[in-house]
Amino acid sequence: MAWLLLFLAGLLEIVWAFFMKLSQGFTLPAPSAVTVVTMIVSFALLSVSMRTLPLGTAYTVWTGIGAVGAFAVGIVVLGEPVTALRLLAAALIVGGIVLMRLSGGS
Repeated sequence: MAWLLLFLAGLLEIVWAFFMKLSQGFTLPAPSAVTVVTMIVSFALLSVSMRTLPLGTAYTVWTGIGAVGAFAVGIVVLGEPVTALRLLAAALIVGGIVLMRLSGGS
């Protein structure tokens, strides 16, 4: 259950990062509200998952999901550039997430 909650927390991190971008520095009310609400829920789910999972594992996986997800949303939705180095960096992050999961962290 902790891994599922952590995965959901990571997905919500992607959502709040995207809406933070749309909020234009918290100057637009609706995207700002979505940012704050999804941020709070993401942190809450991360916190609950940390009851069982080690701190380093949970935090690394959470930030990794958010980083790679935000990277993908940036490319697909916002038209950000795709370069070999950016793709390699994302692949390394995914590799790190997989290794953390396989490392035996609860």
